[in-house]
Amino acid sequence: MISTKARYALRVMIDLAQHQEDKYIPLKEIAARQEISEKYLEIILKLLVSGKMLTGLRGKGGGYMLTRTPKEYIVGEIIELTDGPLAPVACLMPRAEACPRKDGCITLPLWQKYDALVHDFFYSITLEDLVTGNY
Repeated sequence: MISTKARYALRVMIDLAQHQEDKYIPLKEIAARQEISEKYLEIILKLLVSGKMLTGLRGKGGGYMLTRTPKEYIVGEIIELTDGPLAPVACLMPRAEACPRKDGCITLPLWQKYDALVHDFFYSITLEDLVTGNY
């Protein structure tokens, strides 16, 4: 399940893409437009800045802005930055320990196919696609 944090992170990224004017957008403006508390939004923005998806500037004229063009952001990377891997089961997580049942696991192909569908879906959509509705 996609968390609230990931959904809000996508909303914030879309908001910044829609309002990019080569200037920083204040946290208060984003919070008001997206109806997200400023305190919770700070947590999300800090995560996006540390993931190098946004740049932030404190003080007068400060706020947040995208570090790339909207077409260079992939929805899957935004979700995974906030939620971690999209893998549906533990054995498909990155760097997971080898499962002793792997060779005889009847359901493994099911989980692998589901994992591929989810990954391919979220990694085929850009932030620009969301802004323009072309996905």
